[in-house]
Amino acid sequence: QVQLVESGGGLVQAGGSLRLSCAASGRILRIPSMGWYRQAPGKQRELVATITIGGSTNYADSVKGRFTISRDNARNTVYLQMDSLNPEDTAVYYCNAVVTDPSLFSTRNYWGQGTQVTVSS
Repeated sequence: QVQLVESGGGLVQAGGSLRLSCAASGRILRIPSMGWYRQAPGKQRELVATITIGGSTNYADSVKGRFTISRDNARNTVYLQMDSLNPEDTAVYYCNAVVTDPSLFSTRNYWGQGTQVTVSS
């Protein structure tokens, strides 16, 4: 009953920028944490960045200083501003949200369908 919808992926040249968005909807009381993960061809899924409801952030070393994660709590939306992109950033990017159920007051992870980011050299 919770859905995550991503947008903003596409093709970009090395050094360029993209902005990803992910909006959560459904049975939501609270989203303690939202974030982005990515999976490159032939590789395992890895954490890119996370942000808590209070605004605390965590970044993978490979993107720190280039990517910026933010969120709009009123809209249950998380963003990922990606600057200085390089071909190593090419991957499917997945939105993740830890959601508190309004009735059970328990939490679970939800995932978006993924959006492709391709960076050409």
